[in-house]
Amino acid sequence: MGRRSSARFWDPRGDRHGIPTYPWRMAPPHLATRRQLAAAGLRPGGQDVAAQVLWWRSRGIGVAYLYDVRLALPKRTPSAAQRAALARALAARRICPRCRTDAGYVLPRRLGCCLDCAEPWELDAA
Repeated sequence: MGRRSSARFWDPRGDRHGIPTYPWRMAPPHLATRRQLAAAGLRPGGQDVAAQVLWWRSRGIGVAYLYDVRLALPKRTPSAAQRAALARALAARRICPRCRTDAGYVLPRRLGCCLDCAEPWELDAA
């Protein structure tokens, strides 16, 4: 099968797709995905999706929503209490309920315990 054309995804006014749509790597520089905003220390800040990027994937069409960087707000910084609560929650995911020790890694959900406490048949079933 031949390579599919991405020209059908070029719709900067949104006539065909409802919102402005661009092919992969063709969006204007003032538009960014959530991940790109986060990497720049920004967040969408309540704004609606400004556009989308569409591309061909092996399982159909991929989509990424874009936000206007000019309207983005700085990321919020968590308070000391929020950071402490997150640290406690992450630590709880490492403590084995059978031997009550910190495994040093997040316990596998399918086992519910550390690898040392898991029964051999539990390890084989995975």
